[in-house]
Amino acid sequence: MTHRFKNRLAQLFAFSLLTNFLSLKILPTFRQILTKTLDFLRMDSLFFSADGGDDDSMFGSSSTVRSIQSLSDLDDERLYLVDHMWWNETRESLFREIDGVLYATSSCFSDDFESEIILDMRRSESDSDGCKGEEQGVSGREYALVSEWMFYRALKWHYDMKSVGNFVAVEDNKADLFPLQISLSISGTTNSLVVKISQKGNGIGAFDKSCQIFNVKSGLVKIWDFSGQITKFFLQGRILSDKSELMNAEIFLELQVYGLSCDIMQTENDMSVEDSNTEDISSSSSLKLNGHSEKVNSYVRVDHPLITSNLSQTYSLGLTGLYNLGNTCFMNSAIQCLGHTSHLVDYFLGDFRKDLNFENPLGVNGKLALAFGDLLRQLWTPGATAVAPRAFKSRLAGFAPQFSGYNQHDSQEFLAFLLDGLHEDLNRVKIKPYNEIKDVDGISDKEVADEHWRNHLARNDSIIVDMCQGQYRSTLICPLCKKHSVTFDPFIYLSLPLPSTSMRTMTLTVLSTDGTTLPIPVTVNVPKYGKFKDLIQALSIACSLRDDETLLVAEIYNNCIIRFLELDTRNDSLELVRDRDCFVAYRLLKEEDSLPLVVFTHWRYEESYVEGLPVLRKFGIPFVARVPESTNGSDIHNKFLKLLHPLVMPEEFSLDYPENTPDQQDTTGMDVDEKLADDDDDDSKSEGFLFYLQQQGHYSEGPTIIMDEQPLLIPETRIISVRVSWPDEMLKRYDTSILSNLPETGGIALITKTPPESVSLYKCLEAFLKEEPLGPEDMWYCPKCKEHRQASKKLDLWRLPEIVIIHLKRFSYNRFLKDKLETFVDFPIDDFDVSSYTVEKDEDNQSCFRYKLYAVSNHYGGMGGGHYTAFAKCGEEWYEFNDSQVYPISEDQIKTSAAYVLFYKRV
Repeated sequence: MTHRFKNRLAQLFAFSLLTNFLSLKILPTFRQILTKTLDFLRMDSLFFSADGGDDDSMFGSSSTVRSIQSLSDLDDERLYLVDHMWWNETRESLFREIDGVLYATSSCFSDDFESEIILDMRRSESDSDGCKGEEQGVSGREYALVSEWMFYRALKWHYDMKSVGNFVAVEDNKADLFPLQISLSISGTTNSLVVKISQKGNGIGAFDKSCQIFNVKSGLVKIWDFSGQITKFFLQGRILSDKSELMNAEIFLELQVYGLSCDIMQTENDMSVEDSNTEDISSSSSLKLNGHSEKVNSYVRVDHPLITSNLSQTYSLGLTGLYNLGNTCFMNSAIQCLGHTSHLVDYFLGDFRKDLNFENPLGVNGKLALAFGDLLRQLWTPGATAVAPRAFKSRLAGFAPQFSGYNQHDSQEFLAFLLDGLHEDLNRVKIKPYNEIKDVDGISDKEVADEHWRNHLARNDSIIVDMCQGQYRSTLICPLCKKHSVTFDPFIYLSLPLPSTSMRTMTLTVLSTDGTTLPIPVTVNVPKYGKFKDLIQALSIACSLRDDETLLVAEIYNNCIIRFLELDTRNDSLELVRDRDCFVAYRLLKEEDSLPLVVFTHWRYEESYVEGLPVLRKFGIPFVARVPESTNGSDIHNKFLKLLHPLVMPEEFSLDYPENTPDQQDTTGMDVDEKLADDDDDDSKSEGFLFYLQQQGHYSEGPTIIMDEQPLLIPETRIISVRVSWPDEMLKRYDTSILSNLPETGGIALITKTPPESVSLYKCLEAFLKEEPLGPEDMWYCPKCKEHRQASKKLDLWRLPEIVIIHLKRFSYNRFLKDKLETFVDFPIDDFDVSSYTVEKDEDNQSCFRYKLYAVSNHYGGMGGGHYTAFAKCGEEWYEFNDSQVYPISEDQIKTSAAYVLFYKRV
C-alpha cells in the first residue's frame, strides 16, 4: 500500500509539473529532465497497473495518456503584466470569482543595474482579501500578472466599453505591448522568487523600458498574481530544491508587458510616449509578439494607411487583415466574419481551453479550436499587422482534407466545415448518450420539439450550439391520404433560394448593316428558361428596331460565326447560353430576307515568336450583309467598304482628302453609297484589301475574288463566306479596336436600359419556407398508405439562435452547366424582423425575433473563379476586409449584388 501511495504521489507531481511548467515556456534542458521523469513514471505506472493493484492509475488508461499527450498543444498560454488599475476595472464584470495574491517586489542585487535587473518577490502578509489590498499610492506602483485569456478578455472589455461611449477609457498611451525575456528561480536563503532581466536577452529598447517600470528606487513595486502561476512555481520550486541535480535550475519565460507607458513617461520626466516607442521599434526589429512571428508596431498599422476611426488608436482592435496564401480569399472572408462575431470572439479570447475535447473521435483532439483561438487572438492584438494564417490552414486540413491544397473553394462550404469542426473540438459532452426515438402520435408539436431539442443538447453542447444552432419543423404530407409526418431538426445556417431566378441578364453587341452606326453593346432581361425568340423580342425593344427591320443573332467564337440562332432549331433554349458566351445581333431589312447573306471574316498578319515569320490570324467581329442574287466581285468589295465606313479615323480620313477644290466639292451631304462610289473612282481606295472565297468548315483560303462584273456562284446554304486580308496601311486608317471589344453575354454593358433584377430578403425566406412537392427521386414512404408517395414538404422556423447565418444560393447547377445568379438581394441592416416567419413565439419577448446585420461575405465574379471579401462592423463603424487590406466604408455601401453569406445577431 505504501509503494502504491508513493507511486501515486510521484505521478501526480509529474503531471502537475508538465501541465504548469510547459505553460511557462521552461528552459529546454529542464523540459528534457521533466520529460524523462514523466517517461519513467509512465513506465513504472504501467508495470504497477499490470500487477492489478490500481485500475485508475494516472497513466492506466489510454484516454488519459491521450489527454496528456495533447498537453503539448496547450503550452502557448502566456503571462501578461498589466497596470493594476486597468485590470481592476474589468474584475466586477468578468473576473469577480478570481482572487489575486499580492507580492512585494524589491531590488535584491543592484551592482550591475545598467545591464541586469534582479528583483526579489515575496508574498505579502496583508493580502487576505485577495484582490482589494491597498489602494495604489503616489509612492508606489501596482501591476497585475494575468493569464493570456484573462488579458484578452480584459482588452476586449475595454474596447467594447470605449465603443459604446459609456465608459471613460484609460489613457491613450496604454496601447503598447512588448515582450520581455526573464528568468525565475527560488532563493533557498530568503525563500523568495528571484527575477532576472538582462539587457543581453532583451535588447536595448525592451531593457530600458523594464528599467523604468521596475525602478524600485522610486518606490515599492507591488505585483498582484491573478494567474496563479507564481504560487505554483513556489510550491514546485521548493520540492525541486531538494534534488541536488536541480538545485540551480532556472525557468526562462517570455513575459508580455502591456499598457505601462504611463510609468515609463513618468520616469523619463514627461518624455513623449510616441518618441519612446519609435526608439523601441527601431532598436528591436525582431520583436516576437505573443510567440508569433509577425512584426508588430505598437501604435500604427503601416500596412493599412487608409484606416481612419474616431476611436483612439488604443482601441482600434479587430482591424487586422489576413494574407492571401494562394486562392485563400474564401477562407479569409469567412474568418473575418466570424472574427467579428462578438460572442465568439469573447469566448476564444477567454478561457476556451477548459472546453477542449481530446476524446471526441469526430474532432481533431482540440487542435482546430486551438489554432482558431490563436488566430483570433492575433487578429485582436493591439497594433498587429496583417497575419498569415498558415498554421490554422494546416490544422483545418487535418479535419477537412479538401482544404489542404490551394484551390479556390466556396466560403459558405468552408464556413460549414469550420463551425462543425470547432463544435466537435469544443463539445462538452464526452460520452454521448443513446436517445431512443419515441412515438409522437397524439403529442403536441411543442412537446415533440422540446424533446428533440433536449436529445440534441444531450449529445451536442458547445459554444457553436449555444450561439448558432436553431431548430426548424419539417412537415411531410401524403398527397392521397393526407397523412402528416412532423420532425424537428437543428440547423446552423439557412440556405435561401433566390426566387427571382426566372429571369437573367444578357449582353449582346448590335451592328448595323448599312454603314451608318458603330457597334454598341445592349443589355436585356430575358426569361432564364425562355427561347431564342424571347431574346430577339427583348433586343428589338431595347435597340428601338424599326418596323422594316429584323435581327439576325449569331454566336461568335474565335472571331468566327459558329451558328445563327434562327437556324439552330435543336438548341432553342436560353438556359444553354453560358455567361462567357459571345453573341452579336445584325440589323437587316425585312424586304431583303430572301437575298443571299455574305459573311466577312477579318484576317491580318501578326508576328509569330514561334515560327519567326508573320502569320495570318483572325480578329474582330465578322461583318454580315445581304447582297443581290447576281452579285459579283465589285459588289462584294463595295459592300465591305460600306460596312467599314463607321470605323474610319477622322484624322486619317482627312489625310486621304487633302484638297477641297471646286471640282471636288464637300461630300458631307452625300449618303454612304454616294461617298463610297466617289471613293472607288480612285483605285487606291480599294486596293490593299484582298478578298477570298472560303468554304464553310475549311480553314485554308479559297480563290481570290476579282473586282469584275462576273457573277459569283451562290452556295446552297445561301451564305457566302468571304475571307478579308487586311494590309498594314488599312489597319492604321480604320479603328479596328472597336471590333475587338466584344463583351461576354454575362458581362456588363456600357449602356443598359434595364435596371438590375432585385428581390427582398423576406421574399427569399418565403421561398425557403413555402410548401413544395418532393421530386420523383425523393419519394417518401407513407406509413398509412404503406407505399412510396411524392409527398409535399413544408419547413417552418421553430427555435431561433442568437446568431442567424443566411446563405444566399447564388450558384445553380444542372446537367448542362453551372451558373451564378447576380440578383441584387435587398436585405435589412438594422431591423431584420422574422417574427411572422416563426411558428413558436414567446409572447412576453417579441424582441427575440429581431436581428441586426454585423457581417457579410461577398463573392465577385463568376463560376470559374472570382474573389471573396468581407464587410464587418467593428464598434460602430463598417469596414471592408480584402485579404490583407482593411478599409473603412459607409453603411450605404454594404448592399451589393455580391452579398453571399449574411451574419445577423439578435437585437
